[in-house]
Amino acid sequence: MTSSTQANVVVVGGGTVGAWTAVLLAESGAGKVVLLEAATLGDGASSRAAGMVRAQGGTETAIVLGLRAQEFYAASGDRFPLDCGFVAQGYLMPAFTEAEVQQAHSRIALQQRLGLTVEWLSSEELDARATGLAPGVSMGASYAPGDGYVDAPRNVLAYTAALVARGVEVREHCAFTGLRTAHGRVIGVDTTGGPVDTGRVVLTGGPKLAAVGSTAGGRIHAGGARHQVVVTAAPPTVDVHSLPMVFDVTSGIYWRPGEAGGVLWGMSNPDETPGTAVDFDTLYYRKARDRMEHLFPAVRGLGLRRSWAATIDYTPDHLPILGPLLTDDGPVEGTVVASAAGHGMMWGPAVSQVAADLTTTGRCDWLDLTDLGLDRFDAEGNSRAEPEPISLPFPERAAP
Repeated sequence: MTSSTQANVVVVGGGTVGAWTAVLLAESGAGKVVLLEAATLGDGASSRAAGMVRAQGGTETAIVLGLRAQEFYAASGDRFPLDCGFVAQGYLMPAFTEAEVQQAHSRIALQQRLGLTVEWLSSEELDARATGLAPGVSMGASYAPGDGYVDAPRNVLAYTAALVARGVEVREHCAFTGLRTAHGRVIGVDTTGGPVDTGRVVLTGGPKLAAVGSTAGGRIHAGGARHQVVVTAAPPTVDVHSLPMVFDVTSGIYWRPGEAGGVLWGMSNPDETPGTAVDFDTLYYRKARDRMEHLFPAVRGLGLRRSWAATIDYTPDHLPILGPLLTDDGPVEGTVVASAAGHGMMWGPAVSQVAADLTTTGRCDWLDLTDLGLDRFDAEGNSRAEPEPISLPFPERAAP
């Protein structure tokens, strides 16, 4: 018989959200923190992400989380043994129709009210700058100089070092197999390495979060979908490190500087059935490449240094999940579900801070959580919240 161990908090999942949550809990003096990871730290989407970090969201939630995450990344080198490698590259979001122009101006007003430095650049102003965009290709763009990116593997190294420095007990190759409760409150977790007694549990899992929720005895409306990324050879005509990043929301294509002077760009197929997918879809890549080359002519005809696909998470409204696990008997006291809804690098540390705050104090004083809990979804996964519009084109319903 395996003897039980004890912890003040157990965190399930060793990706960006789970790992940084464990670090912040330990840093706050939460006591013994145990992190469970079924494989190895960063084994899932966290090590395969493109690392875009922007605060140019379309809702207050997205903007506040983006700003908070950027502050975290920028200060990470002073706070932890390794910095996360954040680069403030600047980010353009072009508009291609009059309706998109009006939407952009409305977003800018909200973003500025919440403290984001952002401006509108006309088509003529874009043409006068070195952006890489084809002349006259858009009707203008919003631009935030503080938006940037992190290198995903560097982020995994950073939170691994921080976990060690803060004394978190990391259990790799140790899967979560069940939640133990009594009278509506968590009293422990079961794992492939034996039971752990605890009164507080944070459930993460990225694209596997729905399965984690089911294992815990609840239902979490979240899913996974394929996302593809490539890195081109270095364009001979431009220095990509001198250009802003770009997100074409309409097509779901974005790009930033990549390794060895190449261009890293990513894409998601809005028509693809959700589910686990890690193989590269060459046919869709070729379709997306036509749009990419139309917008950014410098990449036309370039070969690829690397290409990959990963399953990344989403929620039906593209907003994070932050709140207790819900079961047929109601919320489970002592639990927090934390999901960045496909914005793991973009919002991850901020979502982690909310999860840590909820775990230690039961509240968050800097983000409105009214519509971010699991109770915003009905039985079919429909959300009462207005969706986050500036997202990759993921499905609007979680897979059954």
